[in-house]
Amino acid sequence: MEYFASSSHSVSSQRILYTPSEFARTSLLYLQETGSLHALAAHTSHREHLASYLFFSVTSGSGELNYNGKTYALHSGDCVFIDCRKPYSHATSADLWTLQWCHFYGHTMPDIYKKYQERGGQPVFHPKEMEELVEVMTDLYSAAGSDSYVRDMKINEILNRLLWILMKNSWHPEQGRAAHARKRMSMEKVKSYLDENYKEHITLELLSQKFYINKYYLTKIFKETYGVTIISYLETRRITQAKNLLRFTDMTVDEISAAIGMNDANYLARRCRKIEGMSPGEYRKKW
Repeated sequence: MEYFASSSHSVSSQRILYTPSEFARTSLLYLQETGSLHALAAHTSHREHLASYLFFSVTSGSGELNYNGKTYALHSGDCVFIDCRKPYSHATSADLWTLQWCHFYGHTMPDIYKKYQERGGQPVFHPKEMEELVEVMTDLYSAAGSDSYVRDMKINEILNRLLWILMKNSWHPEQGRAAHARKRMSMEKVKSYLDENYKEHITLELLSQKFYINKYYLTKIFKETYGVTIISYLETRRITQAKNLLRFTDMTVDEISAAIGMNDANYLARRCRKIEGMSPGEYRKKW
């Protein structure tokens, strides 16, 4: 880690360049650099093929981002989250901007960013509340500048918190806000029904008829809202209850299978091996 304060004809910045431990590189989300800058004159930054993910927020001023073949106008309060392996550039307008940013990486990040996109995450979004993002970026800068012997673990925790916030803001709020709100409300009703009736035989046709929603549209919107299919959600709910019954009752596997709505002990055993890596009997014995 090293602090750098720089000032040129175009930019004044404070940044920390961070070199993580080998442990952090192989096992954690890790920081590459973080800081803030204030533009003093018009300038453009361009990078490509960089093994990094960039988050930055525009705290004042305006500019634009060119990314993945599109141009996005950026204003105060806007945030950017992009995969830097793809070419990108960003530039301030005449209304010179101030930015707060971090570059970070980890071997799980490509899958995490894919999930972010699947949930509707955009390269540019305007969060409802900026305060929690300001707080997490302040904490990240402070942790990177500390001399704590668990600094890499702390940075990993903060980066995970940042990703949690980004996932919460997966949808571009100003695009179809009312429609998204209606969709989410209808999906909350579907989810509540699944939570209450997971022991029953539930099909997409039944849900379609009950909630007056086309089953294909229902499947699509449920996955967009919760990140999993209805079938996967039901299975997870049932397996979780099966684990509870294995641990805290003397019920047989056949009885548990019937109690959670699977009605096939062999299928329960196969799914338990797939998800937990062991049979129901082994799970009961080990836990």
